[in-house]
Amino acid sequence: MTRSPIPPVDSEAVVELARALIRIPSVAGRDGGERAAAELVARTMSSFGWRPQLTEVSPGRANVVTTVEGGGGPGPTLALEGHLDVVTEGDRSAWTVDPFGAEVRDGRLYGRGAADMKAGVAAMLHGARALQRGGPFPGRLRLLALCDEEGMMLGAKRAVADGHLDGVSGAIICEPEGGEICPSAKGALRLRFDLAGRMAHGAMPELGRSPIPVASLLVQELATVQVDLQRDPGPHPTLGLPYLTPTVLVAGSLDQMNVSPGRAALAVDVRTIPGVDHSRLLDDLRHRCDRLGRANEVTIELTVIDDRPPVEIGAEEPLVVALQRAHSELWGRSAALGGVPGTTDGTIIARDTGIPTVVYGPGGKWIAHQADEFVEVEEIPRYADTYARAAQIFLWGPTP
Repeated sequence: MTRSPIPPVDSEAVVELARALIRIPSVAGRDGGERAAAELVARTMSSFGWRPQLTEVSPGRANVVTTVEGGGGPGPTLALEGHLDVVTEGDRSAWTVDPFGAEVRDGRLYGRGAADMKAGVAAMLHGARALQRGGPFPGRLRLLALCDEEGMMLGAKRAVADGHLDGVSGAIICEPEGGEICPSAKGALRLRFDLAGRMAHGAMPELGRSPIPVASLLVQELATVQVDLQRDPGPHPTLGLPYLTPTVLVAGSLDQMNVSPGRAALAVDVRTIPGVDHSRLLDDLRHRCDRLGRANEVTIELTVIDDRPPVEIGAEEPLVVALQRAHSELWGRSAALGGVPGTTDGTIIARDTGIPTVVYGPGGKWIAHQADEFVEVEEIPRYADTYARAAQIFLWGPTP
């Protein structure tokens, strides 16, 4: 069996699918969450002759998964993955367009989720369809459109638990990376520190033990740990430096400013790189909390809300090679190898299955979550074509 040429994707159809997805405000907790977007994806899959499986992960939040058999005999399974949820549009007055209007202007498609990542979802579906239209191929594609990537990644965790990644040899995460192929991604720890002292009258603070000054000392301790980590292991070539960023501090009440509180809570967003051992870091933080708490007669309890390790695979991995070759052929230039500054569903897939994952998709990596989020219209079909070609190379093997 010889491999057939892959027909170009239907440029108009893939852009219109991206626009239709953007018009669905699939913000977590609003108007049914991702359910409507999941149903649109399932209908699109069905129109291609595929058999989608829609699974409700939590009320209003659904995953859609399908398998596209190549019909060309045994071969590996390649996954293409994207998420259906978007973050809030925030202050609408900061937008010059309707955030859910999917307006096309000056060659750009605007809207919340345009880059992150409804263009990527549309491209992966049409890329898979183009590969199938080109004739039989070995192995199969597994397409996953998941919920809750912007939150606790419940969709990815459920997909793994349901066995949808079983037997998969590699996964392309179709997130926006500005033309880079990203075989590495930062890890993340979401931490909560609960400080307990003793409440007192604000006029007699000596009769209590306020956790607020101790929280300030804890923030300074975190800054020290960050300096140490940035020195050793130092910066990563594509991911840069690790960070420990305090993001939330809750203590007392502005309605009762004459009360010295007995409790406080601090949330910290930790971003790590390869070389940072999460277990050792957490042990160090617990030791510092214990020492700081005893010295100030305040208890400090550390809770790990989520633990997502950094991801890194080599440039020689077949999945990276396939994407590099496909990008060079269709774009006329090589793609830079980059790194994902945040985490993606690929982090969970790699953590829980060991499957090699690479992040590559339409849109700029820095435009996500901003007002007037956009993607270049012409990128959407080009990435779809690139997914189809990369899948062909990966499934058939590198031999021309």
